[in-house]
Amino acid sequence: MGEIILKVISVLGGLGLFLIGMKLMGEGLELAAGSKLRTLLEKITSNKFIAMLVGVLVTAVIQSSSATDAMVVGFVNAGLMDIYQSVGILFGSKIGTTATSVLLSIDIKAIVPIFTFIGAAVITFAKKNNYRYYAQISAGFGILFMGMSVMSDNFKFLNGNPVVAEVAAKLGNPVLGLLVGMVFTGIVQSSSASVGILMALGMSGVVRIEDCVYIIFGMNVGACMPVFLSAAGANRESKQVALCNFITSFIAAILMSVIVLLLSFTSFSLPNIFAHTPLNTAAQISAVHIAFNVARTIFLLPLSNLLIKLTKLIMPDKNEEEDEITVYLDSRILTTPPVAVQQTEKECARLASLARASFDMSLEALLNKDAKAIARVAENEKVVDKLTHGITKYIVKINGLDIMDYDRKVMGAMYNAIQDLERIGDRSENICDAAKKLIDGEVKFSESAMKELRVLCETVQQILEDSSYMFTTQSKDPNLTESVLRAEDQIDEYCELFRQNHIRRISSGECNAEAGALFIEILTNLERVGDHAVTVAFCIPYKHNAAHTVPASV
Repeated sequence: MGEIILKVISVLGGLGLFLIGMKLMGEGLELAAGSKLRTLLEKITSNKFIAMLVGVLVTAVIQSSSATDAMVVGFVNAGLMDIYQSVGILFGSKIGTTATSVLLSIDIKAIVPIFTFIGAAVITFAKKNNYRYYAQISAGFGILFMGMSVMSDNFKFLNGNPVVAEVAAKLGNPVLGLLVGMVFTGIVQSSSASVGILMALGMSGVVRIEDCVYIIFGMNVGACMPVFLSAAGANRESKQVALCNFITSFIAAILMSVIVLLLSFTSFSLPNIFAHTPLNTAAQISAVHIAFNVARTIFLLPLSNLLIKLTKLIMPDKNEEEDEITVYLDSRILTTPPVAVQQTEKECARLASLARASFDMSLEALLNKDAKAIARVAENEKVVDKLTHGITKYIVKINGLDIMDYDRKVMGAMYNAIQDLERIGDRSENICDAAKKLIDGEVKFSESAMKELRVLCETVQQILEDSSYMFTTQSKDPNLTESVLRAEDQIDEYCELFRQNHIRRISSGECNAEAGALFIEILTNLERVGDHAVTVAFCIPYKHNAAHTVPASV
């Protein structure tokens, strides 16, 4: 019994090494090439076959379909691509992720420790990040295989056990095999990791290929779980991408299961096919994994438009975003790019006004203890968030047009500015959260603390008003510029002074620790609003650089 416990502990240790190695290798690959790959994804065309090849390339390099899928969902949520472009990449990512299983099927156990040693040595002594990234890949690769080896060696105690053999045989049932594969991979959150564990069982002789095939199909369905998690909290189209990915994998698993089940009654069953090849069980598992994803792409990629229609039938589009929220934007005026640029500037000015309104209302809640203002901020913020998303998507469309260089710079500036405006809205919500505690009587500030807050709030209001004017009018008035910079320094000085004052109030017993923490939190939010306001004020590029100079402190 004690020996079995030691074997189980060793298996768990091997699994830990395997997962850590996979994480190290994947992160190292992404750090070494991730930015270039993201750029490649951003520039993807509407051609779904090219998108599929890009998905294969990106995932084969970073060794993680989950990372690729998460990037794709992020791009869809940001409006950088649509569901039709993303589906091709998702198909490709599933093929790309099979590269891991190919590596694991190669017997290089004898030289694996060298990779770990080289990687560890370079990480320890190298100073350049690039070298350290490649060393992380090497170390992760070695640890991955060492974990695989530890698992397979210690799984051997299960080989020949009649109970284990009976359980493994039951997994040859299509329904049970699919379910086990889906649940296990959904928990592990990585098809590469779950297939690797299955390969370790195969190498130890615990399972045969006929026990594994349906599990492999189920694992590919379970691998959709990270995409669902990435889409949580994202927009409607991102959720449709996640659902379409699941529908595609589920249909593929059912179709392939039916085909394999029918072939099992003929001479073309998988055991008969692999009996005539020199492949071991681990390599057979890898081959089935690859065959599933290649067949999935061949059969279903040409039908991707139908799959998207099915997805939208299950999860219909909602006419809630740009068409209802935006006032000045219309896709039809994109045929006249200069007009589209002007309309975008107007919509951004409207967003700036809404962000200012959120901040002003949050101060009403804080300084005047107006509970109704909190509800108004929450409602206003829904509009700010939707409007930010709508403008972002529209700017992306404009950047795909033939526009003047200066207009392109302005659109880039607007893109950055609206992110800061949205954050001002978020900070306003944070201030409302603090105000609610004051209104409910959970925390109480002293008169001196409230007086300081009023002084700081007035200064932040002024800098936000000036920055909004500079942004919406694209003004570079020297007096206004100086006023904004002076106000920024004043805010920083106030925040530092008021923090010290409040520490003294806590020390003297005038305020308690809870009130102190909330006061500091409010100061931080007000200071951040000032920082965002300055960024917005000076974001617009100069048309004539020779005629103007940018303040050195900006």
